[in-house]
Amino acid sequence: MDTRDDPLPDPRRRRLLQAAALGAGVALAGPGPLAHAAGETGSLARTRHGRVRGVREHGVHVFRGIRYGADTAPLRFRPPRPPRPWRGVAEATAYGAPAPQRHQAGSEDCLFLNVWTPGLRDGARRPVLVYIHGGGYDTGSGSDPVYDGTRLCRRGDVVVVTVNHRLNAFGYLYLGRLAGAPFAASGNAGQLDLVLALQWVREHAAEFGGDPDNVTVFGQSGGGAKIATLMAMPAARGLFHRAWTMSGQQVTAAGPRAATQRAQRLLEAAGLDPAAPDAVERLLALPAEAILEATAVRDFSRIEDTRLYFGPVMDGEVLPRHPFWPDAPPQSAHIPMVIGNTRDETRAFLGGDPENFTLDWDRLPERLEKQQYVDIRADLVVAHYRALYPHYTPSEVFFAATTAGRSWRGAVEELEARARQPAGAAPTWAYQLDWPSPVEGGRLRAFHTLDIPLVFDNVDKPGARAGDGEDAWRMAELMSQALLAFARHGDPNHAGLPHWEPYTLPRRQTLLFDLPPVLADDPRGAERAFWQQAPFVQRGTM
Repeated sequence: MDTRDDPLPDPRRRRLLQAAALGAGVALAGPGPLAHAAGETGSLARTRHGRVRGVREHGVHVFRGIRYGADTAPLRFRPPRPPRPWRGVAEATAYGAPAPQRHQAGSEDCLFLNVWTPGLRDGARRPVLVYIHGGGYDTGSGSDPVYDGTRLCRRGDVVVVTVNHRLNAFGYLYLGRLAGAPFAASGNAGQLDLVLALQWVREHAAEFGGDPDNVTVFGQSGGGAKIATLMAMPAARGLFHRAWTMSGQQVTAAGPRAATQRAQRLLEAAGLDPAAPDAVERLLALPAEAILEATAVRDFSRIEDTRLYFGPVMDGEVLPRHPFWPDAPPQSAHIPMVIGNTRDETRAFLGGDPENFTLDWDRLPERLEKQQYVDIRADLVVAHYRALYPHYTPSEVFFAATTAGRSWRGAVEELEARARQPAGAAPTWAYQLDWPSPVEGGRLRAFHTLDIPLVFDNVDKPGARAGDGEDAWRMAELMSQALLAFARHGDPNHAGLPHWEPYTLPRRQTLLFDLPPVLADDPRGAERAFWQQAPFVQRGTM
């Protein structure tokens, strides 16, 4: 913390900031990969809690690690609080700590966010895009290089925000039945962190050149699921105005009984007696590392080899209903929404096992039985896919069936729930990313997470796995322009796309993002109908 009142850095500090920005090497915006540029002089902004100093890179003001909430260690498993005001100027030139998580250094002092903006206090009222990271509810942070907001700022004249919040047991361990009223909201503490972050955005949007009345939340995988949950949370009402989700849905949430059973299992794994009157008190005294170690205990899910599940809890207060069941949340009916998925989702997380690429017809049913979420006889699944796609290999059937029955199913449920809303509700657009990534010889195709670098226009960032060729940049332009159009106008259409119609029943219009992009009615409709013979229950609900 810099406690001086001087609003401008002294020459020595300016040189240090320039050196730090040079090392960051953020790419310039524009079509295709561009050369890195040197950092520029610092930027100063005023928040309700104190002043913050960022840096100026490639014409964009960048603030990394702004504190939006107090240290959660003294508030473990309880709702977050705003930070205490500080004197002087807080440096916002380095990302804040991520939440505690397995296999990565983190801290319970993790309520930080990052801002990229073309202008400060200029009255421009730019659209604000708030990205909520994936990693399920267990891992991740807002500081991944692929989430860098520079290109979106320069391409669309928008403000971009990324955010950290509590995860796994620290954000979603439900103790309401075990410890009473002080912990009634513990199953949704991570969601309440996001509410606090969105309140911060509303309050400070104008300071950072944004429009508090035009906030778009977007997120992938767990980030999309967190957005779906926010749409049903009364505390989040009015904090955002558009929602864009990518391969992340939350149709149903855990009930209090199932969430309590998981809490009891974690207590036991931590060496504590759940029935002891001081069990939660002793849990509060444990080091974070011991709690993380206990989260590795086996879940009672029907899917093999899964750690203890953590996610939002329908606790009757913070989350009074399932997010998208039995209908789309009425409180969010006025919010335009985009719901997307990728054509080959499970190649991202099942493609790491070489055996899944060399399956034969004899081994396929057993492998499917372990990995499909819907409880349908695996041999019937195989027979259906062989009839639909007689040219598919056993491995292609494996990835297609696990994607449709496991990842895609929730997107269909949410889309149909939105399509059934009363007349006058805001439209919903559906997309499927079909463009195959060229990395690893193309074997991953349109895998889970591929749309992240495309919507951020960051295909050359570490971890993007989109390749760095002309086609990747063309796809990035198509998808990032759609996101920017949606944020600005509430409609994702732009000149590079065929007319993208909203999703309606029974047509189920879906934009297939590929080169070229194509609008299709009910793509993979025979797969959709097959899986709908069994009821959909999201993992972790029971």
